[in-house]
Amino acid sequence: MHQILLYYKYVKIDDPAKLMEEQKQLCKELNLKSRIIVSKEGINGTLEGLKPDTEKYMQVMLEDSRFTNMNFKISEGTGNAFPKISVKVRSELVSAHLGDEDVDPNVTTGKYMSAEELHDLFKSGEEFYIIDMRNDYEHKVGYFKDSILPALKNFRDLPNIIKDWEHLKDKKIVTVCTGGVRCEKASGYLVSKGFKNVYQLHNGIVTYMEKYPNEDFLGKLYVFDGRVVMGFETDSDKHTIVSKCEKCGAVSDNYIDCAYIHCKGRRHIVCCKNCYAVDGKAYCSNDCEQKALATIEVLA
Repeated sequence: MHQILLYYKYVKIDDPAKLMEEQKQLCKELNLKSRIIVSKEGINGTLEGLKPDTEKYMQVMLEDSRFTNMNFKISEGTGNAFPKISVKVRSELVSAHLGDEDVDPNVTTGKYMSAEELHDLFKSGEEFYIIDMRNDYEHKVGYFKDSILPALKNFRDLPNIIKDWEHLKDKKIVTVCTGGVRCEKASGYLVSKGFKNVYQLHNGIVTYMEKYPNEDFLGKLYVFDGRVVMGFETDSDKHTIVSKCEKCGAVSDNYIDCAYIHCKGRRHIVCCKNCYAVDGKAYCSNDCEQKALATIEVLA
């Protein structure tokens, strides 16, 4: 049985390059494939392997004083979530590029709200606002009901969008993201800008979905691995599909890669299985489709 681990920890790393090499070696020894980011801020990773190997990885990490009490989100894998071992050093765990306005989550961040507390909040009737801090293509296929879905193309767009929420400065706000790492900074940024009652969903949407499948979170969760999206009890009568095929408009949550191999950012597209079956291709934009067709004509 394969397992996928999702985790992060904001903690001071004196030598990110050294940790990168250690992570590469550890993944190699345990036959793990991965997508891991290391920076002076800490570590943010997703990896897959056989259950005994992922269990050993967690044991090794938790024995490191820097990562004691790090939370691991565990889900069932397919064996094909990642093509290789990828461990990179970056300037930030999440590419915020906030410059002088950057926040240190160990100093300034929103108050943690557990999945259980958010579940109770939904049922309480209390006024609160969920702000989804993921990029727009992530919340296209799934989101919390009645949440604010900003048109974020990149996390660095946050300073330009925050002005739209000025009227919420005294309201209870809960920021949400996939596993929690982005909300550490997003909630802290709101606090730094004068928002007075800011929370973040602890351990992210994935934890909420595991505990309360098809309750409050509608659709599927976008993930950064070969699965593209994941859902819980998707065959249940309670499961809701919130997205539509971008070719025919039919209800669908089938997310695939843009077929143009040079697509900037390798964008995804929602394409129903009927449309995909026609030619086995779909494009995220007319521009990508025209470029792909031009390439085919040149090769012909």
